[in-house]
Amino acid sequence: MWSQLEPTPPHVAYLTLSIFLIIYALFSLFIRNVLHLSEPPLVVLYGIILGPNVLDIISPRSWGMTDEILQEVTRIIVGVQCFAVGIELPKHYFRRHWPSVLYFLGPIMTFSWAITALFAYFIFQTNLPTALIISACLAPTDPVLAASVLSKSRFSQRVPKRLKHLLSAESACNDGISFPFLFIGLCALKYTSTGEAVKEWILITVLWQCVLGITLGLLIGNCANRLLRFSDQRGYITRPSFVVFYLLLAILSVGVGSILGSDDFLVAFGAGVGFAHDGWFAKKTKELPFPTIIDLILNSTMFVFFGSIIPWKEFLPSDLTPNCGVWQLSLFLILVLLFRRIPIVLAMKRFIPDVRTYREALFCGHFGPMGVGALFLAMEARGELEPGDGVPEARPELKHPMSNKEKAIHLVWPVICFVVLGSTIVHGLSTVAISLGGSISRKRGERAPLLGQETEGLEHMDHEAGDGESEPDVSGTDEE
Repeated sequence: MWSQLEPTPPHVAYLTLSIFLIIYALFSLFIRNVLHLSEPPLVVLYGIILGPNVLDIISPRSWGMTDEILQEVTRIIVGVQCFAVGIELPKHYFRRHWPSVLYFLGPIMTFSWAITALFAYFIFQTNLPTALIISACLAPTDPVLAASVLSKSRFSQRVPKRLKHLLSAESACNDGISFPFLFIGLCALKYTSTGEAVKEWILITVLWQCVLGITLGLLIGNCANRLLRFSDQRGYITRPSFVVFYLLLAILSVGVGSILGSDDFLVAFGAGVGFAHDGWFAKKTKELPFPTIIDLILNSTMFVFFGSIIPWKEFLPSDLTPNCGVWQLSLFLILVLLFRRIPIVLAMKRFIPDVRTYREALFCGHFGPMGVGALFLAMEARGELEPGDGVPEARPELKHPMSNKEKAIHLVWPVICFVVLGSTIVHGLSTVAISLGGSISRKRGERAPLLGQETEGLEHMDHEAGDGESEPDVSGTDEE
């Protein structure tokens, strides 16, 4: 009988992961609404405990899971999340709010990229192209972590809807928009000719990947909307099939973008926007909890794997990365969290229509999580610089000075992982800090008996009725 038992590491991983998610699902409402906790910090901690440095139950690297496999997993997860954001935005959202989104994707993201590169250049004593690659990975906000924090909870109800939609739209767009920033550093390392690098960046990165990507996504989404309407009106499709259609269309978008070498995240987001632009799909599926399913299964699983692959040993200085130690990484993380977005959003507040007060600008500036999207971009960078599986071979000693390309290969991954870990903790626990701060600042007698019972809007934010965005438009009418 005992010979039938097969407690292999993957089998044990299936068991332990499902047990955690089941327990979290059972208490998810209490965790979100009373404790004000989102799942990413908890799931990452669980992944660290199950990882090779503690219990050694989940060890993706020892299972032969290379960067190429992990990158494809993150591609699907981020792509599906970008598609989900496009679905959840109110209908015709970009017609009314494109100036606000454009400010975040333009000057704010450019400033974030530039200031982060400056910090990386001086703190890690690296070359400029490597610093630009690191900053490009960290410039976009992460749709996966943003969705986990901004999803339906008692805290999220206290944030004006227009801010939630603005931050969600930004997080879904800027993972795709980050590719031009990323390839500036990559082209500088890969090409010796400036003309060739500029040509590659404009023709391939900007036009083929970004412009074609968003155009193709909108086309796919609109066509899928018409096909689904045709099938639904004639009674050809069952209600459960809407769930399958939703997920398959997201994966189809990622697949089309990947095969064409275009920006699959922009394709997925464009498909979501095009598919749900008129509010019809949201109305038909208002009772089906797509975001909850995605958050609990796909996103949580990815954060468990991230916790298990954190390269702790690479957070110490070595011959390969002499200026990458715990104190340098900690200083870099603090500077990034403080200056990457907050100063520029405060400075641009007067120009952004949807940001009405300085408290709102501070909230939007702080809430710029870096997560799964940054990991994907880091693996994309290593894959571009080192053909193959993207995993640099360990070298016990240096026999010759490293080239700039080799420095980038060995420095990018530990820096990005450390910042993502810090961002997951800081942004994942921000809701607790904000709620506690608001509760403590109240006069005695005005505080809610329990932290989770607070339902009023956050202080110094504009909560005027009719001025905020509605929830995803399930009635088919414009509720702005």
